[in-house]
Amino acid sequence: MLTDRQKIILQILVDDYIRSAEPVGSRTISKRPDMSISPATVRNDMSDLEELGFLEQPHTSAGRIPSQKGYRFYVDHLLQPEGFSEVDVGVLRNAFATKIDQMEQVVQQTATILSSLTNYTSIVLGPQLNTTKLHNIQLLPLADRQAVALIVADNGHVENRVVSLPEGVAPESVQHYVELLNRKLVGLPMNKLKTALLSVIADELRRHAEQFENVMTFLGELLPSRDTKAPKLYLGGKTMILNQPEFRNFEKLGPLLNMFEQKDMLFKVLEGRAEPGVQVRIGQENWLETIHDCSLITASYAINGEAVGKIAVLGPTRMDYARVIGIMEHLSRGLSGILTAWNK
Repeated sequence: MLTDRQKIILQILVDDYIRSAEPVGSRTISKRPDMSISPATVRNDMSDLEELGFLEQPHTSAGRIPSQKGYRFYVDHLLQPEGFSEVDVGVLRNAFATKIDQMEQVVQQTATILSSLTNYTSIVLGPQLNTTKLHNIQLLPLADRQAVALIVADNGHVENRVVSLPEGVAPESVQHYVELLNRKLVGLPMNKLKTALLSVIADELRRHAEQFENVMTFLGELLPSRDTKAPKLYLGGKTMILNQPEFRNFEKLGPLLNMFEQKDMLFKVLEGRAEPGVQVRIGQENWLETIHDCSLITASYAINGEAVGKIAVLGPTRMDYARVIGIMEHLSRGLSGILTAWNK
């Protein structure tokens, strides 16, 4: 267990290293106005922190830098997420006040906002396949026994197609069958609708519908056989990593830039069950070796309380955790709120 003084020294050192990207020495810490201890005392505590695995000493410097263990302790026990500045609040307010009529545009804009606010690379994962559910079905009549079918998902995506009404069935009866679909199928996953049509709807239609076979064929064509929208990934600020001194060496930068071009790898970076709150994976806590020199901070966003996607920030382990975590908390809540309101 660390002493209170060691915790203070560790917190100061991490904060200074995040700002400067330079190893921090004992004199730098002892000269702070809020520190009333000698450089020798600070040096002893720093040596103890190094022995305990919280600090590391680069070969060419007398100062120390945080280890992965040090960052983890800092994030778990010492950090206080930063509040939003007036500028940040203004950026979010303007972004979420913009009228956007497609879920895809909302998610893409979120990636841009997140990168601009944090100055790191952002990754935003659109709605997961297995969470997209039917919100409603609408049928808009056209001329000559044709209609436009609108399939609305709970993530806001709308699929439309022109359909021909079944032969021998009155248009008002077709509308009645569509209403039956809405009563029985709303809330089911998109990839379960065809199965539900056969198991839930068929018996009722068989008893009451004229031209049963024609109606069943029509309704089968009306429903999507899988999700209306596969998940997508959006990147913001891919070149932001170039601004970090840790990645000016191409041996480290090259694999990262290559990863940004491979969507399957990015999906794997974000894979796993969505957990509440903000999650922080530091260095080798990330399973992918390419980002062992990085930290990944993720948060899920939800529609009607159900997690449907993730937002993430990727940067060096020398990341401004307090600021990024504060931004992630605000942005995930804001995104969840606007999408939930949109789907009511």
